Amino acid sequence: MSRGQRRSVGEYIREQRRKNDLSVRQLAHRAGVSNPYLSQIERGLRHPSAEILQQIASGLRISTEALYVHAGILTEDSQDGQPDVVRAVRADQGLTARQKDVLVGIYEAYCMENAAASGPADAPEAEQTDQSKQTELV
Repeated sequence: MSRGQRRSVGEYIREQRRKNDLSVRQLAHRAGVSNPYLSQIERGLRHPSAEILQQIASGLRISTEALYVHAGILTEDSQDGQPDVVRAVRADQGLTARQKDVLVGIYEAYCMENAAASGPADAPEAEQTDQSKQTELV
């Protein structure tokens, strides 16, 4: 990975940290890394492992995948399993981590509500249709 890519992930981490109103010390504590190491990552002097990136993402309360993309570990296309809506919300740099969590939570709640509403609503119709057929046969 080139020095420019490392700087990019460090700049992204710094930007996310500032959006969350965290100091380097606070994020380092949340992520379980040392202050100097986090500072070096932000300045592009160190290239963190995937495990460290995961810890930092957790400390920032952002998607690990988003951080992996900025680090060049994943490509945008390899974030399978997440709906486009969730990916878009997580990638939006204009939102705080808390706002992203709330939006994703609302989206997921609507999805669950719709799934629950469609399941039981279909079942009585199916039973009714079966009962109608039985009545017609008699």
